[in-house]
Amino acid sequence: MIEARKLLSATAIAIMAAGISGCVSGGPSGPGAAAQSGVEGDWVSTDGVAVSRFAGGVFTTNALDTGNKLADGSYKVTGNTVEITVVSLIRKTTTNVNCALVAPTQLNCTSSAGQNFVLTRRGAAAA
Repeated sequence: MIEARKLLSATAIAIMAAGISGCVSGGPSGPGAAAQSGVEGDWVSTDGVAVSRFAGGVFTTNALDTGNKLADGSYKVTGNTVEITVVSLIRKTTTNVNCALVAPTQLNCTSSAGQNFVLTRRGAAAA
């Protein structure tokens, strides 16, 4: 059960990161946009279970407690919507996730199975 929860959180993180990239690249360039290219970097699930790294259209998700890789995947940004394809290394399944950028540091995501989750940019100051 814990491994499945980690995978779901990892998927959520990946989706959030992709959503931010789409919003930043679709709008005017800002100081942060050039430095991190939107979603480039690390994103954490709000439950603190996993961290996902986005780099050049590819992401990886790792458990925060063990550092074990939980998922790999890719993402595509259209407007302020991010479509993520997540491949679970634990379950050996593929899941699609859609995210919406609701703030510069927050993505609201929903998996194809109906699971909702939130991802937050790592290092973002709490509001």
